[in-house]
Amino acid sequence: MQYPDFLKKKDTIGICAPSAGVGKKLVEYEESLSVLKNAGYQIKETASVRINDVRSNSASIRAREFHELLADDEVSFIGFAAGGDYMYEMLGDVDFDMIRKHPKWLMGASDPTNLLYPVTTLLDIATIYGYNAGGYSLDGGRSNDDNLRIIAGDIIKQKSYGFYKTFLDEIDGNDIKHPVNWKSDNDFKAEGRLIGGCFDVISTLMGTPFDGAKDFIRRYQDDGIIWYFDNYARNSFDFYLTLLQMKYAGYFEHCRAVLLGRHAFGNEENMTYYEAMKRVLGAIPFAYDLDIGHTTPCMTLINGSYATFEISGNKGSIVMELR
Repeated sequence: MQYPDFLKKKDTIGICAPSAGVGKKLVEYEESLSVLKNAGYQIKETASVRINDVRSNSASIRAREFHELLADDEVSFIGFAAGGDYMYEMLGDVDFDMIRKHPKWLMGASDPTNLLYPVTTLLDIATIYGYNAGGYSLDGGRSNDDNLRIIAGDIIKQKSYGFYKTFLDEIDGNDIKHPVNWKSDNDFKAEGRLIGGCFDVISTLMGTPFDGAKDFIRRYQDDGIIWYFDNYARNSFDFYLTLLQMKYAGYFEHCRAVLLGRHAFGNEENMTYYEAMKRVLGAIPFAYDLDIGHTTPCMTLINGSYATFEISGNKGSIVMELR
């Protein structure tokens, strides 16, 4: 596994928008940039970042702007401005050989799984599922701080948080704080190579040339695999069918554990999400309602790292090693 160079003070973070632009959320985006600048980094944006549209630009232009940051020697790290729905369109225009020749940390969450997941599974280059470049806040607390430490190379032990807000709470501006309770059938500890991202995105990548899961699993079978999933909008029945498809496709061979974050738009039909996981995974340990993905606060996860996950009494931790 190849780990790009971590950020140092005064390094430049390049930001592009391979999915949506941040035009509707410029105030929040500027606040996020302030967090990064206060941490000692410089910012370089591509032309389409601030466009107010669900597509920041055409697929080819979005890919070209991403390539600009890859080729730019001043840029040490690439952050994706926002999530969205249309990053999938640009994959055919992405030059994966160029990524291999210019390995840099790529970080994003949700729709950016479309690039993070193939880069790690196909190219064996680690990527970061954590914050979009417009996702920081000045009062972000430990989650912000944990992320900033990790992208600077301080790979800390991340522990479950005390309280969280749902994705809908954030959208509606509710100041509701729910107690964190990680869930599993039993307390357990698992070790293995960490891979995952937005569940909805991974399901659309499955079976395409951008899906390197089988080769990734084969390469790291001796380490074992820990999958993590951030389910955005799949109802429990669709979630079940997709998990079953993954099982039939061999995704859960050599699997040591499956980790599931909180659903952004959870909707249970025909069965619960727990029942879906239990039916498909059987004896494979799994935990759910974790601080992963579309939840505030959220953990920062390095795809390709060797991870040790532990859950005990509805709390837990994850430690990542770069080996």
